Amino acid sequence: MSITLYAHPFSSYCQKVFIALFENDTPHTLRLLDFGNPEVAAEFENIWPIKRMPVLNDEGRRVMEATVIVEYLDLYHPGRIRFVPELPKLALDVRFMDRFFDNYIATPMQRIVFNAMRREDQRDARADAEARTLLDMSYRWLEGRIADCEWACGSTFTLADCAAAPALFYADWVHPIGDEFTSVRNYRNRLLARPSFARAVDNGRPYRQFFPPGAPDRD
Repeated sequence: MSITLYAHPFSSYCQKVFIALFENDTPHTLRLLDFGNPEVAAEFENIWPIKRMPVLNDEGRRVMEATVIVEYLDLYHPGRIRFVPELPKLALDVRFMDRFFDNYIATPMQRIVFNAMRREDQRDARADAEARTLLDMSYRWLEGRIADCEWACGSTFTLADCAAAPALFYADWVHPIGDEFTSVRNYRNRLLARPSFARAVDNGRPYRQFFPPGAPDRD
């Protein structure tokens, strides 16, 4: 088995895949995407012209998009943790929560980050405000959803938690989870304590100075 992951340890969507790999101790090689390295950049563009990470190369079989990569690992490199349940009804709930974290936590978080990357005179205050409003709505909905759950879909760690961990990690940096969302804050803490995510966070720690809005001195 020869898995190569084209990724960067500070990327939220890459961390989603790293969590899955670390959970099952799946052997893999990291091809660090340093776009200051012309050789790596050209190699990555040849594999995936869209140039969006992560991309998994499994002995010539290329798999794109973090969610699809995690499901691919479930199918072709299964381990002690199954990330998507075999029972369709349970699998549907896991996939929904995966999309929730990607679309309603990670996406508005990234809008705030990308806005911060612009020159000050080019920033979109309205888009920033809309992203923050969506995050508050999402925190509020999630508070009710996970009030009695250990993980996103109950007592079992799944694909949904792989998505939730980096999404909530960075979202709390750019738009803090309010004190009224106790269940969400506790869930984020449980994710941070999970060895697989703790390892992903530590691997990304050297790059915190590049976080555009400024990384807080915590976590």
